[in-house]
Amino acid sequence: MTTTFHSNRAMNIDESSMTNSDTNTNAENWTPASWRARVALQQPTYPDLAALEHVQNELSLLPPLVTSWEILALKKQLAEAQEGKRFLLQGGDCAESFSDCESGLISNRLKVLLQMSLVLVHGLRLPVVRVGRFAGQYAKPRSTDTETKDGIILPSYRGDFINQPEFTEAARMPDPRRMVKGHARSAMTMNFVRALIDGGFADLHHPEYWDLDWVSHSPLSDEYHKMVEAVGNAVRFMETISGSDLNNLNRADFYTSHEALLLPYEEALTRKVPRQNGWFNLSTHFPWIGMRTADIDGAHTEYFRGIRNPIAIKIGPSVTPDQLLKLADVLNPENEAGRLTFIQRMGAAKVTEKLPPLIKAIQSEGKKVLWVCDPMHGNTESTSNGYKTRRFDNIRSELDQSFDVHAALGSRLGGVHLELTGENVTECLGGARELTETDLERAYTSTVDPRMNYEQSLEIAMLIVRKRSAISI
Repeated sequence: MTTTFHSNRAMNIDESSMTNSDTNTNAENWTPASWRARVALQQPTYPDLAALEHVQNELSLLPPLVTSWEILALKKQLAEAQEGKRFLLQGGDCAESFSDCESGLISNRLKVLLQMSLVLVHGLRLPVVRVGRFAGQYAKPRSTDTETKDGIILPSYRGDFINQPEFTEAARMPDPRRMVKGHARSAMTMNFVRALIDGGFADLHHPEYWDLDWVSHSPLSDEYHKMVEAVGNAVRFMETISGSDLNNLNRADFYTSHEALLLPYEEALTRKVPRQNGWFNLSTHFPWIGMRTADIDGAHTEYFRGIRNPIAIKIGPSVTPDQLLKLADVLNPENEAGRLTFIQRMGAAKVTEKLPPLIKAIQSEGKKVLWVCDPMHGNTESTSNGYKTRRFDNIRSELDQSFDVHAALGSRLGGVHLELTGENVTECLGGARELTETDLERAYTSTVDPRMNYEQSLEIAMLIVRKRSAISI
């Protein structure tokens, strides 16, 4: 959907106590609403614009979901990842649903990311930046505005922020009140994650807390538990030598991310804060622009250029070097470290052809960029029995080739962006259990895109370790 928005809605902001440090000069002539003068792609058509404005005003008064100091801490860590001093692990559901705001599902998702990060820390000997695709991933772009079944045409399901997946006229009608519900569920998700982390859930002294009940007989279980034992032995050794507990191992930083697709929501959560210049998107730490909405003159680019968060852009095989450089100029004119991440999603069959010119263009201009591989979205296909899926061999191949391309050009692949879950799903073909098309029918629960399960996710983490080790030799 293409929409042009116009609004005179003002934000209630106290601009006193602002400092002059770290000014975002790119935000001149910019406001959280300036995107409304541009063409906004992938936005729903709300039937009642007065109701939409009322919801935005309500959201603008609600507490933020994250803080500016958390955002700036993440930006610093991403700058270190650009230098090869950290590795970014970004993962979670393709699209959250309101019904998934449940403690078991959230903790299982956290367990998978913790297990993957332990594998990466152990194998890469680097700190890992952990970023979850959760607490706000409630809106999704769609290929078409409408869906047809049995001759009935209805609006497409665009995520729980906007409408509902059931194929009825009432369910598919965009409802702005759903943004308030999404904010509440994002807050509950973040509250639970923070409580788990603060309570020692991520304590390296007790990685057994991260075990998932259903994977006790996984083909990868033994290898993973050997790593756990090695890490545990190393921790105990260091504590014996130092004569005290290593208390900094009892928690882990976790950050949130989502595609900032629904611009009315993002605008309402964009604010100034005391003792900081500029505007922060306080709905998430790390928002990104999707491939469908990364037009240099579009509303999303206009919105993103003015916020101080670290930001990412999904780039596919159709992006040209010139387009990429223009995006970098607009979104990071000061060439600030940690500000800009490019999430490449080329597809296993195109990565060696399409990626090198983009890397060379960024290198030639000396742009500070974190390169991250999304091996999921370029490898989506439909099976003969009608399921949308991804082949694990293609996921692995794109990631493997991406490491090789960067290494050959003297560049660095500094992270991975994955769609995954801690549930026992069968949505991606192949992997440790060699899932087939027949297996898809057994446990396919995603409402949008297929996700890797625990075993496939852990196998990817092990692949990263092996590949980085081979490249470093």
